[in-house]
Amino acid sequence: MGINLKDSIVELIRRSSTDYPKDWENAIRKAAENEEAGSSASVALNTILENIALARKNSYPMCQDTGFINIYVDYPFGERESTYTEAINAAVIEATKRQYLRPNAVDSLTGKNSENNTGVNAPAITFHQWDNDYARIRLLQKGGGCENCSAQYRIPDTTLGAGRDLKGVRKVVIDAVNKAQGQGCAPGIIGVAVGGDRAACAKLAKEQLFRKFGERSADTSLAELEKTLLTDLNSLGIGPMGFGGNTTALEVFIGTQHRHPATYYVSVAYDCWAYRNGTMTIKNDEVTYA
Repeated sequence: MGINLKDSIVELIRRSSTDYPKDWENAIRKAAENEEAGSSASVALNTILENIALARKNSYPMCQDTGFINIYVDYPFGERESTYTEAINAAVIEATKRQYLRPNAVDSLTGKNSENNTGVNAPAITFHQWDNDYARIRLLQKGGGCENCSAQYRIPDTTLGAGRDLKGVRKVVIDAVNKAQGQGCAPGIIGVAVGGDRAACAKLAKEQLFRKFGERSADTSLAELEKTLLTDLNSLGIGPMGFGGNTTALEVFIGTQHRHPATYYVSVAYDCWAYRNGTMTIKNDEVTYA
């Protein structure tokens, strides 16, 4: 590999932590215009916009909680996973030193912070070997507050009247966001997965968060549900940071997969307004970022 992989990943982290995607920024600006002037919701959204601009200008993290580091590596046949693991760990340590990341990796038994965002399964790296002639590295920084608002349901759920169909999926997603209130740092981006076992369902829900603003599911029934749920969630009145208002969610993304006949899981991956993710591709010893 003719590039400095560690430095390239440090740059990916810097971009994700400090430079908010323009399409999402425009969505927040439009949401601010949709709130009553001078309301708490309007003030919250305009403060977020100011924060985004300052973070971008100064290369500072846009949120003090820079999240738990999730990295997905798709790599060509013949390359070694260890090459990426070593570079990723070194990059995370360097990014922490540069304060693009806050130290967020804590030993679950001792409570001791590693102080460099590395440890057992930290960062969390998922590898996938594919047939393409290039590598893709995707980064998701998931804050603790919004992660705590994520949820998983096993349906049918008699308490919610949710059956094993898309109507039931709709009910549990609304329930999850309603329970989150302002704790998820709304307006949120909501990743939803239907099917699989418990682990696969949670994984697929989180991967939905890599989709672009306005990117609808290829399945027409899911695309319609995504739009319906976005309207539903923004009718809850929770609003930005839980202050009330018209903007509780910016997007809803839904994915599905096959399941066991006896199970029907729905996972909800709640992400906060600080939508921190990024993608880099490596082909012919050239790096591109998206």
